[in-house]
Amino acid sequence: MSELWDWAVKAYAADGVGEASLHLQDAAGQNVPLLLWAAWAARTGRAPDADALEAACDVARAWQETAITPLRAVRRQMKGRNPDLDDADREAVRAQVKAVELAAERRLLAALEGLSPPPAGSPKPVLEALIAVSRQWSPMTPRPGLTALAERLPA
Repeated sequence: MSELWDWAVKAYAADGVGEASLHLQDAAGQNVPLLLWAAWAARTGRAPDADALEAACDVARAWQETAITPLRAVRRQMKGRNPDLDDADREAVRAQVKAVELAAERRLLAALEGLSPPPAGSPKPVLEALIAVSRQWSPMTPRPGLTALAERLPA
């Protein structure tokens, strides 16, 4: 098990984190595993430099474009009822797609953890880390959403 994966699972389960994360993903085009990595790095006293942030975004973009987004689209498409598909069979396949999507996100988090610098001192401000990675990820920095996420993440 990876330290980042364990932290991300616990953090995502915290009150309001899932909702804040999905809002950033769906409304602002952010990458949730990348944001969780940035928050974990800050919480554990890591300070990725500009090259590490760029590399992290490159890895996240590659995983998102080749695996995560296509799998998410299939999973979401299978959510609705279809009169030509047996509901139990549809849900069984949807659950398998969800498991593969989660496995891809876990691989992404493992790759991001591998890019992380070692801890160097005390924890850093999470909001600053989220803003820094968001700036590298996209031209728009969704500050209200990032602030909401930072406030909900566990210490």
